[in-house]
Parts: sequence; C-alpha cells; structure tokens
Amino acid sequence: MRNSKILAKLRAGKAARIAHTTHYFPAFIAVAAHNSYDGVWIDLEHNPMDGRELQALLAFCHLYDIDAMVRPPSKDKTRLYRLLEDGATGLFVQHVRTVDEVRALVDATKFPPIGDRGMGGFGLDANFTLDIKDSIGDLVENARETFLFVQIETPEALANVDKIAALPGVDGLYIGPVDLGLRLKHKSGDQHPDMAEVMGRVAEAARTHGIAWGSYPTDFAQIEAQAALGARILIWGGDIALIKSGLAAASDALAGVLGEE
Repeated sequence: MRNSKILAKLRAGKAARIAHTTHYFPAFIAVAAHNSYDGVWIDLEHNPMDGRELQALLAFCHLYDIDAMVRPPSKDKTRLYRLLEDGATGLFVQHVRTVDEVRALVDATKFPPIGDRGMGGFGLDANFTLDIKDSIGDLVENARETFLFVQIETPEALANVDKIAALPGVDGLYIGPVDLGLRLKHKSGDQHPDMAEVMGRVAEAARTHGIAWGSYPTDFAQIEAQAALGARILIWGGDIALIKSGLAAASDALAGVLGEE
C-alpha cells in the first residue's frame, strides 16, 4: 500500500504542494517529485487523454512516490472509482452544485459505511492483488489513503458550502474562481460577493468541519493570500505556464547572443 503524501500533510495540519499537468508528460511527474511536490493534479476535464496514457501516468506517480490527483472527465460512478482502481490517490471533482450531488460523489469514491464504491482489488490501487494479504478488508484499509476534493465554482455550491463541507467523505474544498466569477456575474438578484468574500466563506466552512481548502491562483501573490487565510491545498506550477516562461527566457537569451532586439 502506498501512503498519500497529500493526506499526510493535511492530517499534520500542514499545506500540501501540488503541481499541475494537462498533457501526457511522464517527465513532469519525475521532476515534480524530485522538487518535493506532494502531488500532481492531472486535469482530464479540459484535456484529452486516453485510458492507457492515464494508466501510465498513474504508474509513474507510484514509481516516483508522488500523489496523483485526477480531475475526471465525467461524474459517472463506475468511471470515478475506476480512476482510483487505476492508481489515482484522489479525485478533484468540478462543477458541483448541490449536497445530493456531492453525496453521490462520496457514494462513488468511498467504501461502505461512508459510501457505496464497488469492490475490485485487481488494479494498481491494490498492487494488482499483491497488497490484499488476508481479505477484501485490506482493500478498504488501503482506500483510507485516498481522498475526494470538490470544486466550489457554482453559485449553488457556494450557497451550500457549509452543508457540503459537513458531509462525511468530503476531504477538501477548492474554489474555481474563473467559473464561479463568470456565473456570479450573470446570476440575477442581489449584489454578489467578490473573491475575497468567497474565500472567507469557503475557509470558514472548511475550518468549521475540519477539512482542507484552496483556490486556483493566477499569480503568486494569490498563493500568499490563500496561505494567510489558512489554505492547505496549494496548487502552483503548471506544465504549460512553465514551458511558456522557460521558452520565453530561452528565446530572449538566444536573441541576446544573436544581437537581436
């Protein structure tokens, strides 16, 4: 059984450092692990990746002992727990709205008595049966090292955030400020909260119910502000952003060598 580095940090009251990848890039996994990241967020909501590619990335995460946090392409129950069976350490589920919807996610990703996840035992999560020594109960014990984070990025989820945070089986809340801001802007009614107020509300719900929270940053100053408010899910370091900045710097260096402006 592999223990979750993200959960170890959260259980100790510390912040988890998570990198972000959007493409099939095995080297990114190795470099993130080498640089002391606790996990890598693999985003399948907006980025295509076939099943074998994902299985390979998850295997690389196990090889380099770094958590794989997968944002799934759908909320279908079987597909969700198949991601865990394939070796994902945790799921990071987008666009939740209601308490019932989040309860269904808990059912899909947690074993009884908390949820209703199906039993397997033949995947990477159980080391292809090698970590099931005595009984199927070993599989349930292994699953204690998996987690479920849900994204607060709809007005309905924000309105229900305290009840969502109170659900057994929800391990963390994560604000999607772009989607949430867009939806709040177009929602009729009273004046809507700004992101500072949103972070305060989510932080309070997480604090009240003893779970972690975070919010997607656009610059490092936002990471600092989130950490000051007690955020412990810190995602910073994305493949595309790093490639863009790295190639821009390399190109500027070459321009200097060539005497180009």
